Amino acid sequence: MVAYVPPKQAGKYKAVASGAITNGKPVIVNSTGTVSVPLPDLTQTLGSAVVYNSGATNYNRATFDSNSNRVVVAYKDEGNSNYGAAIVGTVSGTSISYGTEVVFESATTSSIDITFDSNSNRVVIAYNDSGSNLTAIVGTVDSSDNSISFGTPVVFNASGTNSISCTFDSNSNKVVITYQDGGNSHYGTAIVGTVDSSDNSISFGSEAVFHSVSSALQDSAFDSSNNKVVITYQAYAPPSIVSRAYAVVATVSGTSISFGTPVDIVGAGSINNGTPIAFDSNSNKIVVIYGDSTDSTKGKAKVGTVSGTGISFGSAVTFESATDILYKAIAFDSSVNKVVIAYDYTETDLKYVVGTVSGTSISFGTAVVFSGGNGVGDWSLDVTFDSSNNKSVIVFRDQSNSSYGTSHVFQNASTSTLPLTSENYIGIASGGTYADTAEATIDVVGTVNKDQSGLTAGQTYYVQTDGTLGTSADSPSVVAGTAISATELIVKG
Repeated sequence: MVAYVPPKQAGKYKAVASGAITNGKPVIVNSTGTVSVPLPDLTQTLGSAVVYNSGATNYNRATFDSNSNRVVVAYKDEGNSNYGAAIVGTVSGTSISYGTEVVFESATTSSIDITFDSNSNRVVIAYNDSGSNLTAIVGTVDSSDNSISFGTPVVFNASGTNSISCTFDSNSNKVVITYQDGGNSHYGTAIVGTVDSSDNSISFGSEAVFHSVSSALQDSAFDSSNNKVVITYQAYAPPSIVSRAYAVVATVSGTSISFGTPVDIVGAGSINNGTPIAFDSNSNKIVVIYGDSTDSTKGKAKVGTVSGTGISFGSAVTFESATDILYKAIAFDSSVNKVVIAYDYTETDLKYVVGTVSGTSISFGTAVVFSGGNGVGDWSLDVTFDSSNNKSVIVFRDQSNSSYGTSHVFQNASTSTLPLTSENYIGIASGGTYADTAEATIDVVGTVNKDQSGLTAGQTYYVQTDGTLGTSADSPSVVAGTAISATELIVKG
């Protein structure tokens, strides 16, 4: 523990905040000399199911808007003429509440994907409209009422497809959309989009082919350690014309995109229903998941390493040994440095499982059923990570409940890096609320803190492991002080 430095102002101590500190909260001193609100250990927890559309939905896709700290879900609303719709959700604890649905395409919509552009602070939805046009639209989230507004749709390919993905390249500040080009022999194709936040518009460069074979069910992720986009897809390549899993590394330059050589992920084996991927920013690896058709369609994962314009993969690791793993989704939880996988298990149950990357391999915990007696169908399953609340949000088509659009909030288990001990409590924040790295003022032990409310005079208060005050001791037992009025607490060591 860092030695205590007497404050220059009697009864107060100023130090750099590590993480946001709210006025009136108990504060601990860290080994680096910074101060923080203590955090508790967390257990793995799944919140209750929350319906965001009381009608059949399809192509459910989700992203996290880190500007508004909201989750945005896009989907085909089968209960409303198959229109494309979106809805904004706010995570609180292990629950989520939603605003009002907004239609972004008043026509039959399919093959939806969504990403967040952190440069323009806009979401981008790519989809296939009723005229078989591949289209993108830009949306702005209003956190005051959980609403979203859209610009004008822009067609970037008029040939149609049943497969589309999009991701944001934070190095070039561009959106990359990949798709199967129905007007060009169904070749795997990509295009670069630039968002203009002034009018919620998006413009595109030229199309570029990344694999000159029929290439379906793409997914994509941005590798921020190498500033590359990685695209995975299911290709039907000669001479055997079997469904093979491929990955290709892409480099964005301006509004152009170039590619390395496609790599067969599985080898001689075939796969089914796509190859979702996520970038693990802790290990700087790509994690790809798939159903192995040569091994009873068991759920498997591989870890990929990008080098230059190429990518190599470690050995396959099974995350589900049952057969018929169909629809899958994956996201990276940066709060615990683990991937969260959700999947359709033999078309009867939905499960999640957590994986940890080590080197070029990955290990998994125990899979848990989160929706029994339920399949999803039509790739209507997704996972996104809310980095503001450190929770994952799973969205899906709940076939056990009339195919309603449904979600769960998932909290990973973690051991606190800022635990409360009997020695590190130094006082209570005063004088305002402090952002991360700001200089915070702390009323230290032996002083009177007047930034409290709702106290009971004569009552002793204890610091809780979640950084609040309570009237009973937590573990460890740390006395915060004794109230002398409804607003004043004698801070006690």
